[in-house]
Amino acid sequence: MNKDGKKVFIAATRQNDGKTAICIGLLLSLISTKKNVGFIKPVGQKYVVVDGEKVDKDTILMKKVCGLKESLRDMNPVAIEEGFTSEYLDDPHPDILKEKIINSYNKVSAEKDVIVIEGTGHAGVGSVFDLNNADVAQMLDAPVVLVSIGGIGRPIDEVALNVALFEKKGVKIKGVVINKVDEEKKTKLEKYLTKGFTRMGLKVLGLLPFISLLSQPSLFQVCEAVKGKVLAGEKYLFRKVGKVIVGAMTPRHAIDYLQPNTLLVTPGDREDLILSALIQCTLTDACSQTIVGIVLTGGLYPHKSILDLIKKVNIPTISAPAGTYEVASAINLLVGKIREEDSDKIKIAHKLVQEHICLEEIF
Repeated sequence: MNKDGKKVFIAATRQNDGKTAICIGLLLSLISTKKNVGFIKPVGQKYVVVDGEKVDKDTILMKKVCGLKESLRDMNPVAIEEGFTSEYLDDPHPDILKEKIINSYNKVSAEKDVIVIEGTGHAGVGSVFDLNNADVAQMLDAPVVLVSIGGIGRPIDEVALNVALFEKKGVKIKGVVINKVDEEKKTKLEKYLTKGFTRMGLKVLGLLPFISLLSQPSLFQVCEAVKGKVLAGEKYLFRKVGKVIVGAMTPRHAIDYLQPNTLLVTPGDREDLILSALIQCTLTDACSQTIVGIVLTGGLYPHKSILDLIKKVNIPTISAPAGTYEVASAINLLVGKIREEDSDKIKIAHKLVQEHICLEEIF
């Protein structure tokens, strides 16, 4: 294993606290100082199949964005597929999984200056198959940095719950990073969070301001989530969705809600609303982001002449088979995960870590 102690396990108090963005920022910051870095996500839950191997999505992202050379299999030795937990409970085999993780870690960490280890969910996730964050951090003898999100009571309470499990396993906690902090409240939060965590014997290693762009999904992600078909504006699918409005009102009132980066979700036969959106776009320029895109629901299409106009204006337009409520619900559940093509988000993540996290304290 990596013997010099320069490794860190990044865990979070819950899902979607920004753990992946912080891992990207850490890796890029270390690489920029000429460090030879390695990355491993021992247990992954959201995977895709690459060359016949099930690989966690975050692992693929780290490898591509940071130019890492190790194999995807070693960077993510355990990928949890459907049915894994029930099969494990029928036939527990913790030693096999542990050996798999340690072997992969040894390969990934060989001749590296620093290793970043990404956890999965909160401390207890994976307990059902004996591989929660605390188990894995203990196995790899890695100190932990806990990520939580802004506020005072919530992060302290949630960190306390997570710390209890890590301490039970004898894992050292390096400190806490608080993400998505309201900049207007930062001074107050820093004061009271420092007081609260100091009472727990924990250091505050950084407070990262909330950046709305990092939580905004792209139109491509929207299309995936609603199982949609792109009708127009395919080259603009990288654009981010700042606001969603559902077309259940008259065009006159809908226009009042069309702020920059708005996504309009409307039945495909609401031609009045669709035309209003197109007019709003043409008032500025053909590729205006006043309306970032349109999702037509119910598998319905407007008149051919309107479809032709959509293609002429080239506003990103997606046809979704499901009804309006189901589509809107799916979009609202989307979290703006960073993807390889999100160069803007990647730059922000790098900058946030460099400017707001005390790397010297972590390593």
